[in-house]
Amino acid sequence: MDYTNCSMKNAFLLEMQSRGYLNQCTDLDKLDDVCNKGSITAYIGFDCTANSLHVGSLVQIMILKLMQKHGHKPIILLGGGTTLIGDPSGKDATRKILKHAEINKNIISIKKVFTKILNTKDKKTKPLFVNNLNWLAKLNYIEFLRNIGSNFTINKMLTFDSVKLRLEREQSLSYMEFNYMILQAYDFYQLFKKNKCILQIGGSDQWGNIVNGVDLIRRIQKKEAYGLTTPLITLSSGTKMGKTEKGAVWLNEKLFSSYDYWQFWRNTDDKDVKKFLNFFTEIETKKINELCEKENNINNLKIILANEATKTLHGNVASKKAEKTARQTFTSGGSGQGLPEIIIGANDLKTGIRILDLISENKITTSKSEARRAIKGSAIKIDNEILKEEEKILTKNDFKNGKNLKISFGKKKHYIIKIT
Repeated sequence: MDYTNCSMKNAFLLEMQSRGYLNQCTDLDKLDDVCNKGSITAYIGFDCTANSLHVGSLVQIMILKLMQKHGHKPIILLGGGTTLIGDPSGKDATRKILKHAEINKNIISIKKVFTKILNTKDKKTKPLFVNNLNWLAKLNYIEFLRNIGSNFTINKMLTFDSVKLRLEREQSLSYMEFNYMILQAYDFYQLFKKNKCILQIGGSDQWGNIVNGVDLIRRIQKKEAYGLTTPLITLSSGTKMGKTEKGAVWLNEKLFSSYDYWQFWRNTDDKDVKKFLNFFTEIETKKINELCEKENNINNLKIILANEATKTLHGNVASKKAEKTARQTFTSGGSGQGLPEIIIGANDLKTGIRILDLISENKITTSKSEARRAIKGSAIKIDNEILKEEEKILTKNDFKNGKNLKISFGKKKHYIIKIT
C-alpha cells in the first residue's frame, strides 16, 4: 500500500515511512494518533528453527532498534511453542520438527544477537523477551477450541496466502500447520492482555496472521490493536535477501565471520546501496540523501554501508578491522589480518593435500569442476601468484614460515590457510 501522501505526525512512523519500512497497516491514522499520545509497546515474533537468525531478519531487528530510539518498548517473542508447529508462510513443504531441547538451545543463542544490537540498559525501552511456550503449553484443547477457535472461520483462513498458495500449488498442508495462524493470533491476544502490547510488526508474508490477531483482540477484548508489515526485502536482481555462494548470511559470528559480514555489504549491487543504507544503518535519511547526491564513487558508499552495518552487529572495533583487512588485501595485495581462516592439520601435509580438494571442500568454490574452471581461467591465486597447476599438491613448503598461506578466488574471495 502507498502511504507516501498520508498525513502522519508521529516521528516513529514517519521514520518508518522515510526508510521504506512501511508496507501495510491495519489502521495507520489511528495508530498515528495513539503513538502521538505517548509511548507504546509492540512486538515482533521470531521462530527459533536454527541457532542463529540470518540477515533476512535484520530489518525486523532494526525496527526494534528504531522503536527504542523513539521511546517505545519492544517485546521480542521467541517462539518456543510455535517453532514446534512450523509457520507455513512462504514454505513449500512442512518444516522439520525440532525437539524441545534443540529449540531451547536455539533461543539462548539467538537472544545474544538482540543483546548486541539493542539497548538493554534504558529501563523504559529495554526489550522484553517472552517465550510463547509459556502459555501455549498450558492450553486445554477443548477450552481453546471453544474460547478461541470459535472466533475463526475456515472460509476466511483459506483466503490467506500462507494457506491459499500451498493449496493452489497442490502441496500438502498439515492440520498442524493450518493451526499456526490461530496460535500466532493467540500470542498477540496474550501480549495485549498481559503487557498492554497494542502493535504487532512482521514481514509482509505475516499479514494474514497479524490481521487474525487484531480481529481476535477486537472480538474478545472489545478493544483496538494494530498490525503493521514491512516489505519483502529482495535484491535488485529479484533474488531473496541474505543468500551467498557460501549459504545464509548468519548474524552469529561463529557461523559467519565479521569480515565475511563486512564483505557481504561491501559487495552490494549498485542499485541496492541507497535502499540498504536506509534499511540497515542508523544514518539519518536526510544525510543518506545528501551522501548519495554528492558521492560520485559508488564504492565509497558501499564502504560506508559495510562499516555501519558491521558496526551495528559486531561493534566498531570489528568494523574497522574488517575494513582494514579488506584494504590490505585488495589494495596492497597483502594477507590482511582478519581474513576467514581455514585450518588444516600438520599430519595432512605429510602426504600433501590436493588443491582441488582443499578449494571445493572448504566452499571456496561450489564444486571441483568449478575449481578446475577457475584454475584454467587464472582465477585462483596462492599468495598473490596465479595458480597454473590443476593437480597441484600442497605441502608444508608452500606455507610462509611454515605457518600459513593465502588463497584467493577472483578479486573478492580471500582465505588464510593455517596449519595446526
